[in-house]
Amino acid sequence: MVILGAGPAGLVLGNLLHRGGIDCVVLERAGRAHVQTRARAGFLAANTVRILDRHGLSEGLHRRGLEHSTCEFRTEDGRFRLDYSKLGRGERHTVYPQQELVTDLLTHFLDAGGRIRFETEALDVLGAQCARPAVTVRDADGRPGQWRARYVAGCDGRLGAARRSLPPGAVRHRRRDHGVSWLGLLAEAPPSLDAVGYAVHGRGFAGHMARTAEVTRYYLQWERDSPADTWSEDRIWDELELRMRAEDHGPLHRGPILQRSVVDLQSDVLEPLRHGSLFLAGDAASLISPSAAKGANLAVLEAEILAQALIDDLAHGDPEGLARYSARCLPYIWGAQDFSQWMIRLLHGPSGTDGESLFQNSVRRARIEALRTSRSQQDWFAENYVGV
Repeated sequence: MVILGAGPAGLVLGNLLHRGGIDCVVLERAGRAHVQTRARAGFLAANTVRILDRHGLSEGLHRRGLEHSTCEFRTEDGRFRLDYSKLGRGERHTVYPQQELVTDLLTHFLDAGGRIRFETEALDVLGAQCARPAVTVRDADGRPGQWRARYVAGCDGRLGAARRSLPPGAVRHRRRDHGVSWLGLLAEAPPSLDAVGYAVHGRGFAGHMARTAEVTRYYLQWERDSPADTWSEDRIWDELELRMRAEDHGPLHRGPILQRSVVDLQSDVLEPLRHGSLFLAGDAASLISPSAAKGANLAVLEAEILAQALIDDLAHGDPEGLARYSARCLPYIWGAQDFSQWMIRLLHGPSGTDGESLFQNSVRRARIEALRTSRSQQDWFAENYVGV
């Protein structure tokens, strides 16, 4: 078994296959230091924690992660909070930076004797319809190589070799550009509120997400195609305070901005998640906007489903799970896409003053008011916000 990519999907899959007695190797383009430090999402859903618990992969997140159960909305009509642990299914998030989860999974895999080839770039997957497809690679020195296996798991993202290797017509590609961009910021500053903060403002959305006691992630709705370094740090902090209405609700804790990047809110789904002996998981299977923090959680869920199916086939001669892999995963993926789009419409509105823009913003305002006042709407939100 060859696994492309050492992110959450690839490493969960590798750990589960190795423990199940399936010979596998993980091929990762980046070096180990980069894999363990690349900052990504940090909100783990309750079901993700249960999966990691089930397979003995959760020690680090229980020791260092923080449970989180409250989000705050700030709008032109004031602010309100939802304690979603008391709504819906009564579940919480665990805030645990993805780079720490990846480090835990990587350490567990290597300590158990798992094989990872860092700085090994997968170039192509050949013969996916054959009994033993081949993965062509290039190492850090530019030398070519090849790995053969019964199955290949593409966990290498939307731009990886797995997607590139799909021939025309092999899968259906559903995609949508939401027309919204965010400037993602990682600041060396303590959280400014004890909740996830969503601010809706005439100048655009702003978001606050705690990561650790010393580091906070912020988002600013951003002009499409504008470089991430367009604004100075002072201007960014001033804009964050304006959109989050710091004058009314208290100033933000400022600090150096460690990272900044522009994220275009886009979504896509490939159907089916299989082409012959090549299976897709994580961002290679579907890309989801960060508006609802579902990406890493879908990746872990898909990895567990795929691992059990592969073990059933390779260890017990039962291929049924592999045949049903797409059918099992796609309802979760489309459900997450649906809620992600709902969040995008909730948090963003047109900036114009024409009749269409005024109508859309009034609908958005009514949606927020229903979330503030309706228990049934709050229960629906909580179930979908934490669930996958």
